[in-house]
Amino acid sequence: MATHRKPKQRTLSGNTARTAVTFALAGAASAAAFDGIGHAEPALTPAQVKAKVDQLYREAEVATEKYNGVKERADTAGKSLDALRDEAARRTGHLNTARNALGTLATAQYRTGAVDPAVQVALTSDPDQYLERAAIADRAGDRQAAAVTGIRRQLGEIEQLREEAGDRLAELKAHQKDLRRHKAKIQDKIGAAENLLSRLTAEQRAQYAQQDGHGASPATRARADRGAPRGGQSAGVPNSRAGQAISFAYGAIGKPYVWGATGPSAFDCSGLTQAAWKAAGVSLPRTTYTQINAGRRVSRSELAPGDLVFFYSGISHVGLYIGNGQMIHAPRPGAPVRVAPIDEMPFAGATRPA
Repeated sequence: MATHRKPKQRTLSGNTARTAVTFALAGAASAAAFDGIGHAEPALTPAQVKAKVDQLYREAEVATEKYNGVKERADTAGKSLDALRDEAARRTGHLNTARNALGTLATAQYRTGAVDPAVQVALTSDPDQYLERAAIADRAGDRQAAAVTGIRRQLGEIEQLREEAGDRLAELKAHQKDLRRHKAKIQDKIGAAENLLSRLTAEQRAQYAQQDGHGASPATRARADRGAPRGGQSAGVPNSRAGQAISFAYGAIGKPYVWGATGPSAFDCSGLTQAAWKAAGVSLPRTTYTQINAGRRVSRSELAPGDLVFFYSGISHVGLYIGNGQMIHAPRPGAPVRVAPIDEMPFAGATRPA
């Protein structure tokens, strides 16, 4: 009788592992097509499945940068609203003080009575004393008129402040609405990608997680790690500030990607570059599409450590160049801050902050 032996389990590695992950993704996508009722999504080839997952993450990143930009504007509007409200309250306090002073003056005039000047001069035994008192009364009247004018001016200024505060409040509410919309879009894209990935085994998900989500294979990332400078130092650093930014980025390696995060425990791509250069004393704007204009543009052949490198036609991703064709960046959800080659994504431009 023939002996039936259990086939020996083979571990996956290298190109075989990547192929397994790709086919598993394809199977997951195909299974997903049968989950709903009606017109099912056509079966995808392995290459299409991988492209679809990566595309979902890229779309989430685009929405994240838009979210970051709107949040920055909402924060500005909120601070402006607070300042306007504080100024309106301060001026209202001054107005109340002026009103009280005017009321005191009016009360004093009522108590003394309004005596006709001709009667006063007839009753006084000292005409010089009357003229002196009349001059004082005239000056008091001028002060009263000036006080009334001042109160009217303050009322107008306070009303203007309140109108401006109303405009800022409307602007803030509009930004908050946009934030909710972009947040929903981000969560939908990430959720769709994670739904595909959740159909994989734990080992397959771990293999996919080794990729940075922008098309680099584990082998490509390994080459990047081997070629990257170590110890937070890069050859050819143009100045000390660039060196400080690079050191910060090295210290962030391994920290998770979280959309909208600027550190210190998590980052998104532009949050990492902003925080790195902030540590060097340089203030950068919040988003990729504003950071690319925050400095001197440099060509790819001119790249020096510390430069910001941007990717995709929509300028939706950014990393910090560290030399030797490598960068440190925050790739995507599930992929922590790491070293990667700059040629793994479509290069869109670079800028030198300092």
